Amino acid sequence: MRLHTAAPHDRLGPPAPSPAHATTAERALLLAVAALMALAALLPAAALPTGYHDFADQRAWLGLPHAIDVLSNLPFAAMGVWGLVWLRRVPPARIGAAQRGLAALFFVGLMATTLCSAIYHLAPDHAGLCIDRLGMSAAFAGLLGLAAADRISARAGVALAAFVALAAPATALIDGMAGNMTPWAVLQGGGLVLLAALAVRRPQPGALGFSIAGVIAFYAAAKALELADAPVFALTQHLISGHSAKHVMAALAAWPVVRALQRAAQAPANGAAALTIR
Repeated sequence: MRLHTAAPHDRLGPPAPSPAHATTAERALLLAVAALMALAALLPAAALPTGYHDFADQRAWLGLPHAIDVLSNLPFAAMGVWGLVWLRRVPPARIGAAQRGLAALFFVGLMATTLCSAIYHLAPDHAGLCIDRLGMSAAFAGLLGLAAADRISARAGVALAAFVALAAPATALIDGMAGNMTPWAVLQGGGLVLLAALAVRRPQPGALGFSIAGVIAFYAAAKALELADAPVFALTQHLISGHSAKHVMAALAAWPVVRALQRAAQAPANGAAALTIR
């Protein structure tokens, strides 16, 4: 962790106007999205692994089936509400309308994830998984759009969010109806690669300046826990499974965004240097 001071105009304030023509970064983002679309269309179809829905923790509680896998989705709702509370506290002049809207989409998507994932885990099957992914789509769209707006431009963020908001549900439905998870896997993996590429760029003037690397770290930890579902369940002596722990860790991926909103809301309005945590 490094503490440093940064002038407010480096992080907060009205966003710089977008140039009339596409910038190099915007064209690169467009090419990356086109490449992902080509991969999704050309890669061989793949089905879910056998036993995908057989999670380690099968326990019920007070009549609630798969209780911990269901209830462990509540942190998504908590982070969504917390994020919206802080977003409302940020003065209108501190961040642009595009980033404000994309952040709201991300937090609302987290709350939708709570509901849709809980529905899936009540009775895990392929149809329920499609519902689960539909809930995640809004969060994906908001996060990727917010990252692009933060590091490239507001219009790049809005365009990327619009694309993901359409593509993510479509790939979920393709898997649900045709049994082909390849497009969803490309979207999820490609989105992570895009985040990593955006993380190495500096925030734009007037941008929120949240830690994309922090988001990636939490997400990577969540995926590791998901892959270690049964081992984590055994290691914790059946206290919590890897999949349930994955829900909590994935919800924490919203923390870097919430922290940036806290800084924006609490930053002095007189132009004094703002304290940032990286």
